[in-house]
Amino acid sequence: MGITRIGVVGGGLMGSGIAEVAARSGLDVVVSEASDELADAARARIEKSVRRGVDKGKLSAQDADAALGRLRAVTGIAELADRELVVEAATENEQIKLALFADLDRTVADRSAILASNTSSIPIARLGAATTRPELVVGMHFFNPATVQKLVEVIPSQLTAAATIDRVTELATGTLGKTVVRAKDRAGFVVNALLVPYMLSAIRMVEAGHATAEDVDTGMVLGCAHPMGPLALTDLVGLDTTMAVAESLYAEYAEPTFAPPPLLRRMVESGLLGRKSGRGFYTYD
Repeated sequence: MGITRIGVVGGGLMGSGIAEVAARSGLDVVVSEASDELADAARARIEKSVRRGVDKGKLSAQDADAALGRLRAVTGIAELADRELVVEAATENEQIKLALFADLDRTVADRSAILASNTSSIPIARLGAATTRPELVVGMHFFNPATVQKLVEVIPSQLTAAATIDRVTELATGTLGKTVVRAKDRAGFVVNALLVPYMLSAIRMVEAGHATAEDVDTGMVLGCAHPMGPLALTDLVGLDTTMAVAESLYAEYAEPTFAPPPLLRRMVESGLLGRKSGRGFYTYD
């Protein structure tokens, strides 16, 4: 049986994007946030994005209304009890995610329900160990913005059942229209294990005074045909998220190329998180 009811924990940029894709694909979606204010903000963020799609001619007003009618934003996780799949999209903090998975395991009543994580780097086996259903725990790593990017990394742990992998792959490809790549349960998976060291190298180049952020990005866009330079990409991802992923990679591999540069740490400590804070390597309105 296909999955028709999903929950998303966290209504930030990634969570709201995942929820929007699911609702527009015909699924019944519940977004869980930590407070009424955050739940209202998540609903408003999704509605704004859906209406923008209407304005751009990507979907009809009728389809937009139908998608929004399939979506609820709630406070707490109690209303996720009847979900067949819950995708955790909370902040990239291991302790927060471990606590969430333990809570979801107790809350989601259907013992065949899948608990998935949108983590960028935290081992899935570790998250599964926080539950009594590790065979139903899997990584589903979407990319930002989830409404546009076509890729989903599916990451099973050593205990994830084959049926779990098949169900989330079918959901991602058959229902959500994404392309799936399978990754081993190692920090960074496929994309971030390659991408984050590249971003960190760009930060070190700026830190050492070899080039400005603008020149690094221009060089990679015009010299390598990248759609976005590494420092603009770091601002988009979030400097705090980039540092969290780098720390997970360094903890796993202990290779210097994965270690967060001091400049990245100082910027995060100063609240310069990129687009989300209005300032990172660049300044945003």
